Amino acid sequence: MKNTDKSLQDSCEVTIYDEEKIEKIKPRVSDVEGVELLFKALSDATRLKIAYALTLEEELCVCDVAAIIGSTTATASHHLRLLRNMGLAKYRKKGKMVFYSLEDEHVHQLVSIALIHSQEG
Repeated sequence: MKNTDKSLQDSCEVTIYDEEKIEKIKPRVSDVEGVELLFKALSDATRLKIAYALTLEEELCVCDVAAIIGSTTATASHHLRLLRNMGLAKYRKKGKMVFYSLEDEHVHQLVSIALIHSQEG
């Protein structure tokens, strides 16, 4: 008899463990602890737009970011501060202006890869 229940088609019908794989992988799963914070920071549409803008231009001042995302400078500053606190962006002050850039090439790559993936889908 063929099972047509869709909820069961994408799951194992029996429970059998591969002990060797489990022993190899289970201790390493904790390596990703804390990484969810990075994705949480980028899961906000406004912060992702800001991060993307910073992949297109090496450095932007808070006023530039506000104009790009269509917000107040206070809102842009809030999101930039969160990105900085999450280790995704850095800033430098020049006189009365504050300029932001991505923390490193890894952040640039994450945003770029996510964009490429979404365009392929």
